[in-house]
Amino acid sequence: MSRTRTVYVCRDCGAETPRWEGRCPTCGEWNSLDENALQVRPREGARAGRTGRASRVRSLGESNDSPVVRIVTDFGDVDRVLGGGIVPGSVVLLGGAPGIGKSTLLLQLAGRLRERGHGVLYVSGEESAEQVAMRGRRLATASEVAFLASNELEQVLSAIRETRPAVVCVDSIQTIGSRQLSSVPGGVAQVREVASVLQREVKEAGAACVLVGHVTKGGALAGPRTLEHLVDVVLHFGGQRSGDHRILRGSKNRFGSVEEMAAFRMDAVGLVPVPDPSALFLTPDGSETSGAAVAVPVHGSRPLLAEVQALVARARFAAPQRVCTGFHSRRLAILLAVLEKKAGIPLAEQDVFLSVVGGLRMADPAADLAVVAALVSAGVDRPFPPGTAFFGEVGLGGEVRAVSSAEARLKVVLDAGLKRAVVPAALRGDLGGAAGESLRFVRHVEEVTALLAPAGAP
Repeated sequence: MSRTRTVYVCRDCGAETPRWEGRCPTCGEWNSLDENALQVRPREGARAGRTGRASRVRSLGESNDSPVVRIVTDFGDVDRVLGGGIVPGSVVLLGGAPGIGKSTLLLQLAGRLRERGHGVLYVSGEESAEQVAMRGRRLATASEVAFLASNELEQVLSAIRETRPAVVCVDSIQTIGSRQLSSVPGGVAQVREVASVLQREVKEAGAACVLVGHVTKGGALAGPRTLEHLVDVVLHFGGQRSGDHRILRGSKNRFGSVEEMAAFRMDAVGLVPVPDPSALFLTPDGSETSGAAVAVPVHGSRPLLAEVQALVARARFAAPQRVCTGFHSRRLAILLAVLEKKAGIPLAEQDVFLSVVGGLRMADPAADLAVVAALVSAGVDRPFPPGTAFFGEVGLGGEVRAVSSAEARLKVVLDAGLKRAVVPAALRGDLGGAAGESLRFVRHVEEVTALLAPAGAP
């Protein structure tokens, strides 16, 4: 005999309370409790997805020490973002805004894996087999991928046990529900149940699972926060829907770095990998205008070229504005104070706007020198000579400090056809003979002003 029980579940942390409260008693988030009517049924044996297999305690030394063979996708830089490929038994959560191309990316990944001889099961709770096949023909891929159109967890588990794939793709987790719960798919309880059961199933089967997740209006992944804790890898697929470029980044990765990224171009045949992402973050001839400078940040293991643009204008209010995109606002405030105190460039009463072209987010301290250069150029309204790049960390005393991966950064600069690189003087011993006249060494931010193009120069 089943009975219905009403609980209120926090959409952020997943905590349950018997009554509604304005603030979650567990995580403290306001207005995050949603009503869920649960139909409690007597359990008749094991829960869905459980085998009942007993576990025993053992030392880590008894575990298999052979290296894990990752599942390589060979699709652009996706393997780089994943840390070298998909780890068997792992769960990957792929999030992104509606219409950005999550399903396209997942279908192309499934087709590429099948071409490499891996068994793939593609589960869709949003589209029929005909709809997915039509998109697959347009993308010229995925014709041999096993497909299941269902929004019931129990059918998905049966298909996994029947086909025994190497990778399970689920589009999306918010459309799959379990018959064990009476709430609708997409609710907090359903998302948590589906994710935990799928995780147990793929780990026991030695398969990997890629889940597509929806996002909220604020851009955060929809569902309980426990979903992000449960999975092994969290990827974000983003870009402007009005544009044709997409960026894949990781915010969590138990098997690799979260600093890597993969770039794609969306066209009529789907997503096309972009081998050199620097082209996305540079404006042709952009360095010839005042307020622009080229930075060389390292993302993961790869140096990139990125254009930094600054605009300085007279403040119209008592408190000047400090607006930045793609760069930490507190770091910008520090660099502005250093320029005023140590270089004598008055910016305290000016509105300052800073942007990194292409939507790139720079957290590398080596980007400091390029930001300073852009601010100096905007402040005096004079550009730097065309083809100049900057990398170096700026200290509170105005000194320019050495950074890591200097040779790799310089190689990217020269390979891109830029004429010179402005680098810390502390790197003279490491780079002195590497590029000859292509290097300009600076010890202090005061020296940056001397590198500006002469007044009136074209």
